[in-house]
Amino acid sequence: MHLSRVGISKLCFLLSLAFCAFLLLLIPSLQPPQHPIDVPHPRPHGRTMGTRGGGASQQQGRLGSLELPVTAQVTGNDSLVPPSGNGEMKDGDTVEGNAGGVFKAQGDGRTSLVTGKRETAQFLGDDGHQGRLPHPRDRLELGDIFIAVKTTRKYHKSRVDLLFQTWISRAKEQTFIFTDGEDKELRMKAGDNMINTNCSAAHTRQALCCKMSVEYDKFIESQRKWFCHVDDDNYVILPSLLRLLSSYSHTQDIYLGRPSLDHPIEAAERVKSDGSTSVKFWFATGGAGFCISRGLALKMSPWASLGNFISTAEKIRLPDDCTIGYIIEALLEVAMTHTRLFHSHLENLQRLPTDTVLRQVTLSYGGYENRRNVVSIGGSFSLAEDPSRFKTVHCLLFPDTEWCPRKKLP
Repeated sequence: MHLSRVGISKLCFLLSLAFCAFLLLLIPSLQPPQHPIDVPHPRPHGRTMGTRGGGASQQQGRLGSLELPVTAQVTGNDSLVPPSGNGEMKDGDTVEGNAGGVFKAQGDGRTSLVTGKRETAQFLGDDGHQGRLPHPRDRLELGDIFIAVKTTRKYHKSRVDLLFQTWISRAKEQTFIFTDGEDKELRMKAGDNMINTNCSAAHTRQALCCKMSVEYDKFIESQRKWFCHVDDDNYVILPSLLRLLSSYSHTQDIYLGRPSLDHPIEAAERVKSDGSTSVKFWFATGGAGFCISRGLALKMSPWASLGNFISTAEKIRLPDDCTIGYIIEALLEVAMTHTRLFHSHLENLQRLPTDTVLRQVTLSYGGYENRRNVVSIGGSFSLAEDPSRFKTVHCLLFPDTEWCPRKKLP
């Protein structure tokens, strides 16, 4: 009797195992068919680019809070912005397209740095035909931008006064003057937006980095979306600046500017190591101006905030604009977006096509050693009356300015 019970138990156990095995085999056939899933392409490290916005249609009316009194048209001539000094695209160059993002040159094609795919973007032709253009990433107003103008006391009259007469008059609340000495007249014009950094007036690496350190801290305090740095010999074309920045998201890692060299610079790595190794990186020249998104600026904080910028610059022994590039490209591993919309006195400004001048973001002019280095643009002012051509540009952009000559009615 006992043996028969043991046999029955074993039989039940074996039947249970067989039933479980049968269920395991049956389950996959009862499931619904799986649909293929498109796996998104990963974004490259440190490069979270938006799309280039703006179009080539008539852009009049209001862009953010800024009046656009002139017609702006983008043509195919501005579609690609190669960083190479000779104007040619080379393998590995990163360029911007006015219709859709940032690309890396590879042989005879382009590979998107956003999607990783080889693709053909839609651009505007010379006839103004508009292809499929992306919408702006940010709903941006002029009040979202922090524009820092670096100057020194001896240029308050000869340079800064001209800026207040022209483009700063359209962006007083958004523009901050960083100087090295008190000036009652400038204080009357700028109010609290004149910031005496108490840095040295000498044009040395230490003095320049001292001012940039104050600029950075003031921007972080401002809670604004974009930090744009220019010099006191730059004219900022505000409608173009708004269009450019609106093409990106301020929460992403964006570093916009123009290098003064056609190759990255090399410096001893003294932050991550003891200086026995070197690092290569691009930097945007401060003489042409550059812009940094708030998202990226916040990540710079360990090496830039509360005086850390000065110590970082001292370690690598480079000036302010180079140190900005070092922090962003070498330490944070975020690539600079090259653009030819920014201009400094170091380039031949006469070569800039006349019909593209008003579409640039910044302009400049030559100093005492090269007074003829100005943009070629005609207007109501002669070269003697307007040696920088800033007044001419301003009156073409904002003809309603009270001191601009009025056209006589026939």
